[in-house]
Amino acid sequence: MTTPVLTFFNNKGGVGKTSLIYHLAWTFAGLHKRVVVADLDPQANLTAAFLDEEKIERLWNEKASGSTIYQCVKPLTSVGDIVEPVLQDMSTDLYLLPGDVALSSYEDALSNEWPHSMGDSNLYRPMRILSSFWQVMQMASQKIEADIILVDIGPNLGAINRSALIATDHVATPLGADLFSLQGLKNLGPTLESWKNLWKKRLDNWGSSVEAQNFPDFQLPEGKMQPIGYLCQQHSVRLDRPVKAYDKWVKRIPNVYRKAVLGKNEDSKIKPEDDPYCLATIKHYRSLIPMAQEHRKPIFKLTSADGAIGSHANAVQDARWDFQRLAENILYIVGMKL
Repeated sequence: MTTPVLTFFNNKGGVGKTSLIYHLAWTFAGLHKRVVVADLDPQANLTAAFLDEEKIERLWNEKASGSTIYQCVKPLTSVGDIVEPVLQDMSTDLYLLPGDVALSSYEDALSNEWPHSMGDSNLYRPMRILSSFWQVMQMASQKIEADIILVDIGPNLGAINRSALIATDHVATPLGADLFSLQGLKNLGPTLESWKNLWKKRLDNWGSSVEAQNFPDFQLPEGKMQPIGYLCQQHSVRLDRPVKAYDKWVKRIPNVYRKAVLGKNEDSKIKPEDDPYCLATIKHYRSLIPMAQEHRKPIFKLTSADGAIGSHANAVQDARWDFQRLAENILYIVGMKL
C-alpha cells in the first residue's frame, strides 16, 4: 500500500505556491492527517519556511546520510543506492523531508537515464534513478505511517520536475491573475499528458523485460498526474495594475484550464468563484505574512503575543477557516476521509 502524493505545480513562479503548501501542511496535520512535506525544489524555499537558517546550514554543510532529499538520492550518481530519509519532526502529525540547493546537480543524472530507460537491457538502474524521488517519499511515509505526501517543486519543465511529477498521483495548480500564469497553464497540460504517456511506455517496457522478473519486489510509481483543480491568488490593489487588469485575466482562467489541462473544448462562461475546478481563491493576508514568517508559524497560529490584535486577530480566524475548507475540499477530491 503506497501513500498518495499531491504536488503543487505551475511552471510560472511567484504565484504563492510555497506559502500555500506550508499552510496546507499545517492544516492537514490539524485535521489529524499525518503529513510528509517533501521539498523537491532546488531553491528550498519550503524548507526555509519550516527551518531556521542555522538548522538548514548544518544540514547542508554536514551532508549527513539521508538528511535531505539530495543526500537520499546522491549515492545513485555513483555506485550506491537510495538512502532512507531522516525526517524533521515539525509538529504532531507533520514531518519535513528537507530540500537542498545541491539537488540541482541531480538534473544531469535524471536527464541521462531517461533515454536509457527505454533500452532492451540493463533497465533496473535507470528506472531506479528516474523513480528515486517516489522511492524516497514512500520510505519517508512508511517510517511515520503518513496519510498524504505534499510536494513542492520549482517553476520549470526540467528533468527534476519530470521525475517529481512521475511520482505524483494528484496535481494542483496555483495561479496568479496575469498573462504569464495563463501561458504557464497552457504549457502545463500538454506537458503533463506527454510525461504521463512517456512514463507509461517505460513502465510497459520494464514490465516486459527479463529484469522485471529478477526484481519482483521493485515497485514503481504509476505516474497518474491527475489534475484536481487550480487555485487563484487574490490580487492586492496596486496603482500600476488596476482591478480591471486583474479581472481580465481571472475571467480567462476557467476556459484555459479546461482546454489546456483537462483537454475539454467547452466554451464556459463560468467565473472562477463558481467553477468546480477552482479549489479556492487564496487571499494575500497582507501584513500577516511577514508577521507569520518572523515567528515561523502559519498565519492561523498567530496570537496576540505575536502582534495579531484587532483586525489582524479577525484575519487570523478567517485564515484558519479558509485553509480548513480548502484542505477538506482537497481530501474529498482525492478520495480521503476526514
